Amino acid sequence: MANSKNNRRRFGSARQLPSGRWQIRYPDPVTGQLRPGEKTYDTKTDAEIALTVLEAAIVEDRWTDPDAGKVKFGEFADKWLKERKLEATTRERYEGVLRLHIKPALGGRFVSEITPARVRSWRTGLLESGVGEPTVVKAYQMLRAIMTTAVDDEMIRRNPCRIPGADRYDVPDRPLLSVQEVYGVAAVIQPQWRALVLLTAFTALRLGELAALRRRDVDLESRILWVRHSQAELSSGKLITKAPKSRAGLRPVAFPDLIVPELTHHLKQYSATGAEDLFFIGPRGGRLRRSNFRDDWEAAKAKAGIPEEAHFHDVRGFGNELAARNGATLRELMTRMGHSTTGAALVYQHMSSDRDRAIADRMGEAVSKALGDDGPPDASGTRVAQPE
Repeated sequence: MANSKNNRRRFGSARQLPSGRWQIRYPDPVTGQLRPGEKTYDTKTDAEIALTVLEAAIVEDRWTDPDAGKVKFGEFADKWLKERKLEATTRERYEGVLRLHIKPALGGRFVSEITPARVRSWRTGLLESGVGEPTVVKAYQMLRAIMTTAVDDEMIRRNPCRIPGADRYDVPDRPLLSVQEVYGVAAVIQPQWRALVLLTAFTALRLGELAALRRRDVDLESRILWVRHSQAELSSGKLITKAPKSRAGLRPVAFPDLIVPELTHHLKQYSATGAEDLFFIGPRGGRLRRSNFRDDWEAAKAKAGIPEEAHFHDVRGFGNELAARNGATLRELMTRMGHSTTGAALVYQHMSSDRDRAIADRMGEAVSKALGDDGPPDASGTRVAQPE
């Protein structure tokens, strides 16, 4: 029989193995049964120190079952995602990040094997392989969230995602479109999209919000539209109409007199006819999709001489910047944009419609001034008569 020396003590025991190294055994806090330590030690003193540290961790409720983390990360991540309550588009995005950027490197390892060093190596590998920094940030944020749950489930003691600054990146400045550029692209885009460009410029609605807009949501007399829904498109092509993410997303937004003639013309020529029908429809009478609008936007952008890097989303940025330059406060801007505050408690306050209309009027006046005394041209190049 192999030689061994047992040393009994008040908590656990240490014994010398045939190799000369020392092994510890200690009572499992849950079952009470003796279990071996995870590693062996050079000396008896080292082994007894390890037992003292373990005893303190158990007494102070800091002990983590070493076997609890012996679950494959890929399986745990799939379970984590399944248990989250997410919108379909968010779930699809998370599934893609997990499948493409996290599982290939970490999916086959145990949760307990994902150490800070391994996280750093994984993140560096993504960046060096050419994955964009925004995507790497999202992947890191997701990995950190999954590992936070592993800590909560007492699978590991501490989250290994501890890289300073890895959860954020500097967003590059977007092109700032001018009044002339916005009206220039509106003049050359396909006629059914002209009102879409101008309404985006003066209300800063998202394309998904505009795609879900119905005729009854647009009050030309009061010059207010109501955002009640948003449309999302999955990678499969399936369209989903959903409520706004928060109360801040459900909102009235005013627009200036300047574009009332444009919207009136659009209603007569390009909208569906019923009050519950869509305000904007696709080229063949179906739903407005990014895919059936993108090519027309790109063609009009090139024809109008808009910078190639400009996205349609930058028209929304133009509207926000225009509102800010014409007196909108931070809270008023957030209300128009449908953003919630970032405090601990969600605070939502509607602006008065009179105040919002005043902002919209000043936006219209600023554009009229920039375009000259004749006012904005319509789709045919004829100047639109303005209300007295």
